[in-house]
Amino acid sequence: MLRRRDDPLREILAASGRGVVDAVLPSAAFVVVWLGASALGWWEPILLGGLASVLVALVVAVVRWRGGERPRAAAVGLLLAVGATLIALYTGRAEDFFLPRIVANAGSLAAWLVSIAVRWPLLGLVVGAALGRPRAWRGDPDLVRGYSRASWLWAGQYALRLVVFLPLWAAGATVALGVAQFALTWPLVLVCVLGSWPLVRSALPAGHPGPRHPVISRQSSEHADRGPRGSVDG
Repeated sequence: MLRRRDDPLREILAASGRGVVDAVLPSAAFVVVWLGASALGWWEPILLGGLASVLVALVVAVVRWRGGERPRAAAVGLLLAVGATLIALYTGRAEDFFLPRIVANAGSLAAWLVSIAVRWPLLGLVVGAALGRPRAWRGDPDLVRGYSRASWLWAGQYALRLVVFLPLWAAGATVALGVAQFALTWPLVLVCVLGSWPLVRSALPAGHPGPRHPVISRQSSEHADRGPRGSVDG
């Protein structure tokens, strides 16, 4: 059984669960209100659904802020809700409310794949920043390899969403998109959170002190200090 001090990824990434909830609730509000308004023949179901989505996103952001938390995920959710509502109103297609989410998943997939290809896996940047040593892990080839392995898991969640979302969006299946977003958000993030540390650990040799204490050689340290072209620390 892993000791708590040897399992930093789980304690660092577990906080992402709240951000997932913040992202899903506005979309759920849109689908529920849009569906109800359409069934009842109310005026402008898309507008009503969009207003409900924005209102829920705003409430979530305020709750996070008043609770002393960083409402970054909630603020992003609010911006997405506003943008998605405007897009759906412009096109007149309720399914286009999910278009920003689809684009965001495509962009995230590309970013994670590029980070792996250039050997600056995003998971390493996230964990390194959380540990207060944004680049130290770059000097440890074993950690770089481990973060790369785990980053494939995170990239896979975005790929899976695109495989599911795109056909549903093309078919105009608004309700199915809402259900799919819920089903493929927090469960997939949970799998990534729980699966990241075992994947990282599998790349570390016996006796390695773990992500909190990278084993850095002089050559690797010089390479890490240079960083990728155009990169900034943190």
